[in-house]
Amino acid sequence: MAPSSRYLRCAGREIHVTEWGDPGAPVVVAWHGLARTGRDMDDLAAHLAPRFRVLCPDTVGRGLSQWAVDPATEYTLAAYARTAADLLDQLGVGSAHWVGTSMGGAIGTVCAAGRAEPRLAGRIRSLVLNDNAPRLAQPALERIKAYAGNPPAFATVSELEAFFRQVYKPYGWLSDAQWRRLTETSTRRLPDGRVTPHYDPAMVRQFIDHPDDYLLWEHWDRLDIPVLCLRGAESDLVLPDAVEEMQRRGPGARGLLRVVEVPGCGHAPALNVPDQLELVGGFIEGCEAAAARAAAA
Repeated sequence: MAPSSRYLRCAGREIHVTEWGDPGAPVVVAWHGLARTGRDMDDLAAHLAPRFRVLCPDTVGRGLSQWAVDPATEYTLAAYARTAADLLDQLGVGSAHWVGTSMGGAIGTVCAAGRAEPRLAGRIRSLVLNDNAPRLAQPALERIKAYAGNPPAFATVSELEAFFRQVYKPYGWLSDAQWRRLTETSTRRLPDGRVTPHYDPAMVRQFIDHPDDYLLWEHWDRLDIPVLCLRGAESDLVLPDAVEEMQRRGPGARGLLRVVEVPGCGHAPALNVPDQLELVGGFIEGCEAAAARAAAA
């Protein structure tokens, strides 16, 4: 089934979402990283679509979604959680599994905890954190702010692709076709004719106006759902000591956390190769099977 493209008004802004699979199937929300778009989830969505309805939003200020009018208040995890709640409500989704890369994982943690957005309490059935943790390494955050807050512009799309290949090298292996798709789905042209990454540079205000927005232990400790944490083996954002603390707290302390290191990747695995796709798909299917057994008991 080919994906469809939809536009919904969520948290006061028009949000673009790519939808895959059978509308009657169990739902998976696949949310992208900080300076990316929902189209990063194409490979995962195509893998899951035969069994699930997969929703891949563009966060406000990214891709085809509207940009914030007030960056200081709209580019926050709490605001993104409101967007997610409106999205699920408008699409008639009662509950969903959640896969989030980097920022998308942080949004999923906040949504699943139900503290910032009570409408989502109990509605996130499982959580996949793709190189995300309740505490992130500050030097890596500074690196991300440096490039994301000042996106370069190039005369040609080919030059922009070369930039993406360099800055996203930690994603791991991508085919030439995947690099081209990543570029073409996250490119916008400036008034002077040059091309630049397709997001609002003001989204980095989140780190300036809300410096502790990604410190999420109070949300993590509330989680009582299965969690799969994928850590890029070479990640500079999610460090081993943060993962060890995750294992001692929240779902880790409750025996609900599984941690897998992904070789050959830093921040963050691209979720584009069979091993990664089968790992995420198998985890979600296992959660579905466990829920079915519990319902039948």
